[in-house]
Amino acid sequence: MSITPGEMTTLSSVLEKLRIKKHDNEFRMIPEGFGIGNGKYYTPDQLKIIKTYRFEGDSDPSDSSIIYVIEAENGLIGYSMDAYGAYSNHEDDGYDDFIRKIPMEERDEQIIFEDKLETMR
Repeated sequence: MSITPGEMTTLSSVLEKLRIKKHDNEFRMIPEGFGIGNGKYYTPDQLKIIKTYRFEGDSDPSDSSIIYVIEAENGLIGYSMDAYGAYSNHEDDGYDDFIRKIPMEERDEQIIFEDKLETMR
């Protein structure tokens, strides 16, 4: 599933592409760092933001959200989702500071979602 120029990207389409590629691990803020619910957690220096998607509602600012596609140092790819601005879902849990500390290495969407078999040929 790829996006052609001019095609509208929606939050649900990005989440579906992540699911299809088995990158649908949701990183959530826990006291130790970011975790995906398996007992392991990551600090900002163990992560990279590889793609950012911003979505804005047509008439309601509370519809504004952001998806960070994140890769851990062990190759695990997942995402973290938040409303942004005054509507953030994360009030005082350190989420904003944590996200700012993660280095960015923006990658082209085709690289993130390409088939691994194609890259081996």
